[in-house]
Formats: sequence, structure tokens, C-alpha cells
Amino acid sequence: MSTESETDVLVLGGSGVDTIVHVPELPLPLADSHLVPAIETRAGQTGDFLAVAVHALGLRTHHLDLLGDDHEGDLVRALHRDRGIPLTEAPLPGGTRRAVNLVGPDGRRSSLYDGSRGQEADELPPQTVRDLARASHHVHVCITAPCAASLPLLRETGASVSTDLHDWDGVNPYHEPFAHAADVVFLSAAALADPEATMRRIAARGRAQVVVATAGADGAYQLADGVLSRVPAVPPPAPVVDSNGAGDAFAAGYLFGRLTGEPPHRCGLFGAIAGAYACTVPSTRTDAIGRSELLARAAELET
Repeated sequence: MSTESETDVLVLGGSGVDTIVHVPELPLPLADSHLVPAIETRAGQTGDFLAVAVHALGLRTHHLDLLGDDHEGDLVRALHRDRGIPLTEAPLPGGTRRAVNLVGPDGRRSSLYDGSRGQEADELPPQTVRDLARASHHVHVCITAPCAASLPLLRETGASVSTDLHDWDGVNPYHEPFAHAADVVFLSAAALADPEATMRRIAARGRAQVVVATAGADGAYQLADGVLSRVPAVPPPAPVVDSNGAGDAFAAGYLFGRLTGEPPHRCGLFGAIAGAYACTVPSTRTDAIGRSELLARAAELET
């Protein structure tokens, strides 16, 4: 990593608050009411998870996003303050983003996102984006709408860029600017009829050097230097309780490997280890594997 950079990873966007509801099964059967365990609200959406995860791996991390002047925004601020992660914020007039996560007994989830918080005019402050990106070795861009306007600005800063397209179907045009502007692209294979074709299309049309499609218990596909390989799944170190944040953890582990000079196959291993760990973290917590535990687990799996 560059010693001249003040920050290893700058995270753009993706902050918010989730309300966690544990349900008896998914999909939830139609009924007038269901008795559920304690309903809890905690800070942590995709950008928060990524920031917490790369910080836990010892990378100097900074998070930039829009937040509301509300209780939910205070939860996000407290999360960053308590973890020692610098947070730069600009106002979000519609209020901090929030969602409801329905979590089944097997750890699967269904997320209900409140789309009323954002406006078309919302964007990250351009000069702040430039200044923070120029001081960063790498920028991870979440696919929230305010980040879209930042994509052209990042090219001039010299920082490498990654993004996570989540459960993109390979067709929705909303995701394409993010996919084509990043050097490293993560996505889920869940909605893809042909993961390899989608991955190769991303690489051909954009600037991606690496494309990784996660496939849950089946591991992941990795396209690096034009070669498609498989990243084996890693057994979780404890019972699986929630899959929320597993993709963000995988991306964080992979970026840790890439930014510390590891070859692609080892970056994939780091991602798989971090993602498996995340599945053992209760949905009411925002937590991630540490560097020493990740490296020890990698050494164990490589012997």
C-alpha cells in the first residue's frame, strides 16, 4: 500500500439503520399476526458493514455519506465513533436511510428498504469526494443513488475503485455505471442466469481488472486476468445465524488481500473466510473478523 495515502480505504455511501425482526420462516406465511422475539434496531447497512469490516482488518478507513438529523443518524454516528472509524457526513434532508430485515431461523433474510428517504438531487459533496479520494489508496463505492454522481470524479484522483452490485440481474441499467467505473467489481450470483457471461461482460465493457460473483454456500466465481476460477466455500467457525452483511464481509476480506499484495486466489480465500465469519454474527450486531483471526484461519486452511 502507498505510504503517501492518509487512508487505505474510503467508503462512499451505504450508511443506514436496520430494524431486525426474527420470523418463524421465510417467506412469511400470510396471517393477521405473528409472535416474534425481541425486535431491535441497530446501525449498519452495506457501507457501514464494509467500513467496520476493513477497519477490523487493520486498514485505515474513512466513511463519507449523507445522514439525517435524526435518531437513526445518531445511531450511525455512534457506531463509527465507538469503532474509531472517521465519518464525514453531509445532510440528507429526507432522513437517514432505514430498512426492515426479516430473518429466518436458517439465517436467510428478506430486506424491506424504505425508499422515501432519498431525493433525485441528493449527492455527495463533489469537492469533499475529491479531497478524501486523493488522500486514499482505494475507494469502495456503494450503489446508493447519491454515489452515482461521484463516479466520474474518482477517475481524476488516482485511487483504485471497487463496488458491490449485490443481487443485480445483469440487466437493470441502474447498476451499469457502477459496474463499468470500478477496477474490482463484486456481485451476487443469486439473480444471474449465467454468472460467467455477466462477469465477462462487465470486464469487457468497463475497467474491471477483477470481477467476483459470490454464490453463498457454493463459494464464489472469480474472473481475474481473463481467467475464471472457483473460490471454494469456507466452513463457518460457528453456527450460521444470519447472512446479513456476508457479502460486505467477503468484499472487505478480498480487498484486504488485494491491498496487501496477495495474489487473486488468496484474496478469494480471505473473502470466503470473512464472509463465513459474518454468517455467525447475530443480526442485531454489526461486527467483523479481525486480522489475526483471518490470517490464522487462512494458514489453517492452506496446510
